[in-house]
Amino acid sequence: MDTEEKILEFMRRKDYSPLRADELCKALGGDGKFFRKLKKTLPRMARAGTIAQVKRDRYCLPDDAGLVSGRLMFRASGSAKLLPDVPADGSPTPRAVRVRAEDTGTALHGDRVVVRIEKKRRRGNFRGRYDAQDDDDLPRGSVVKILERAFASTTGTLIRSRYYWAVRPDDPRIAKDILVPDPARSPLFPQPKEGEKVVVRLNEWTRRSENPTGEIEKVLGVSHTPLAEYRAILFRYRLSPKFPDAVAAELRDVPASVSEKEIRGRLDIRNVFTITIDPDDAKDFDDALSIEHLPEGKTRVGVHIADVSRYVRPGTALDAEARARGNSTYLVGTVIPMLPHALSSGICSLVENEARLTKSIFAVFDAHGEIVSTEFANTVISSRKRLTYSQAFALMKEDDDRAIRALPAVPAHRSGYPGRALSELGDAELGELRANVRALWAIAAKLREKRMRDGALDLDMPEVKIYVDADGFAERVEQIEHDESHQLVEEFMLLANEIAARKFHQAKLPFISRVHDAPEPEKLAELREEMLDAGIKIGDLSKREEMTKLLAALKARDDAYPLRIRVLRSLKQACYRPSADGHYGLAKTYYAHFTSPIRRYADLTVHRTFDFFLQKNRLPTAPAKKVPAQTLSELAGTAAHISETERSSMEAERESAKIKLLEYFEREAQLKKKNVFEAVITDIRSIGLFVELKISQAYGLITLSSMTDDLYQIVSDGSAVVGRRSRRRYALGQTVSVTVERVDRFRRTMDFRLVPDAAEKPQRSRDAKSAGKRKRNR
Repeated sequence: MDTEEKILEFMRRKDYSPLRADELCKALGGDGKFFRKLKKTLPRMARAGTIAQVKRDRYCLPDDAGLVSGRLMFRASGSAKLLPDVPADGSPTPRAVRVRAEDTGTALHGDRVVVRIEKKRRRGNFRGRYDAQDDDDLPRGSVVKILERAFASTTGTLIRSRYYWAVRPDDPRIAKDILVPDPARSPLFPQPKEGEKVVVRLNEWTRRSENPTGEIEKVLGVSHTPLAEYRAILFRYRLSPKFPDAVAAELRDVPASVSEKEIRGRLDIRNVFTITIDPDDAKDFDDALSIEHLPEGKTRVGVHIADVSRYVRPGTALDAEARARGNSTYLVGTVIPMLPHALSSGICSLVENEARLTKSIFAVFDAHGEIVSTEFANTVISSRKRLTYSQAFALMKEDDDRAIRALPAVPAHRSGYPGRALSELGDAELGELRANVRALWAIAAKLREKRMRDGALDLDMPEVKIYVDADGFAERVEQIEHDESHQLVEEFMLLANEIAARKFHQAKLPFISRVHDAPEPEKLAELREEMLDAGIKIGDLSKREEMTKLLAALKARDDAYPLRIRVLRSLKQACYRPSADGHYGLAKTYYAHFTSPIRRYADLTVHRTFDFFLQKNRLPTAPAKKVPAQTLSELAGTAAHISETERSSMEAERESAKIKLLEYFEREAQLKKKNVFEAVITDIRSIGLFVELKISQAYGLITLSSMTDDLYQIVSDGSAVVGRRSRRRYALGQTVSVTVERVDRFRRTMDFRLVPDAAEKPQRSRDAKSAGKRKRNR
């Protein structure tokens, strides 16, 4: 038993009371050497939050002192929620704790802190627009100690008042401006100017009554311009579009094309009908589908994934950098890739009519769509056609060749590889393309039907796509429909992921699983109450059939999007683990990520397991060189790391989208002739109606004070506002029409104005897609 375990075991005794280091040493029977070790161990454990330091340098367990350590997450209102640390001993994680704005001390968003739990509730409400109803039953507390700052530097806009200079943080959850010295005395060249986006290093902040102070480290550009906002995101999320010199050196050995030597030992299926289906603006292509029609009504479908592991070897600088990044990050209008361009958009990209090395999983289906057999192989393919989702959808639905050929070609500047236009294809080639796409969908549709029947949850959310102009400004917003063309690809990718995981588990090989744990019963009970409040009658949501019933019920509602967001928040976040712990959302016991090694490091590790599996089973296309085994401990460390990088990338992507939506609607607010948008009322407060635009999912407020046609009052149950004179009613879930009134780039908020005539009988308004066709107001 090590020192920390000995200390914790002793402190768990019922008769333990807080002791000083010397008293604890004596109680544990330690000598002078042990005491010196104890004096280093106790402060370290206190910083980690596993024990607490109380008055007169005494130590005890946090629970004994009413203390909880964790990560403090602020709201823009100034109040915060403590997310407790997960206990190392496996005991249940404590409940979250609410912290009033005035009780946060000098903590900043994301800091690890110690909070003292209040024994009795104080009178009065929390500050902040959401606090009145959210988490009302949670314990409350106040910050007593900061264990670790979330960041040493942050980004913001340099502002000037009459008496001082300050940086207003980009993150609205940092409520106080950061005071900085006069930039005229700055050693930077050129010197920072008012209105510029800067990086500021924070000094120690110890007194809440005073603003924090800092030093400007770097100028990023004029605030709220695309380049400055892009640089700020790169800084805050530690992203870099550039690769180290050691990686660049290794890229010199990467070939521009596949040689005959590399093809030897692989299954050559370049003559088999193979296609890729991707978004219009795809920059790389890492998955393809092939189809072969066999005797007795059978069909063989191949899922072919770019063989990135052939070029990214363990122990290389390329591999180390890919692991460090963990995944690609897709910001609006650009991507921060996991792999350099020479790989992601070059030799690993499955472009038309080029030989490419792939890892393939084949599945043979009978005439009823049931799987008869599966097979793994290292292969070489040549894609017959690069299709966009819209082109694939047309091939699935449209019988008129002229209509298909009339589809617009993908602009070369938008995609990494546009492929041949459909108008260039002859009748025979177009006919073969249509027939095979439909054959693939016939099988995929049966796979999807069976998957849903087995209890998979339909958690697909509308995707908002923001397009930028040549200068990087947001110019158009569209909602992407998850239609049958998307489902076709999705079903075969899900199938390949499951087959790989199941085979590796059966072979008792260590590999990284994609895990989605079942939700906590308390969360589901809270969700059920929320749905009942929204007028949806539902049973026990811990039963899968009730959850699927709920998701089906939401599809028919105007307010489906915000309600589905509530469903997602009640579920746990998926992560990576070196154990097959199941996937709740997909209702699968075995599941791994195999199909996107260009953009996810998890898939690259699974590809290495794939090669090890081929060698272990002495399959014909196994690599000639021995494949080193991946250890469980190595995979555990990688899984934890890439789960973190994935979360960080998701936050960066959300922030990028939020910034671009604000940028788009700021120009919208400046138009003399306003565009009208359809929105759904998602919340009603004393200040006004919170709404969400249907197309863009942009969120904002219609203040009651702006509704000047009448005096509106909230009904007793808070579900609507009613005009005193007109009795006009606006209720939760109702569709209304709005125009953009004001955008605050600093607070990241939007105010809308109701269009009253359209509100009683909402018409199909011009959506963000059509509004986006206007030219940017320069």
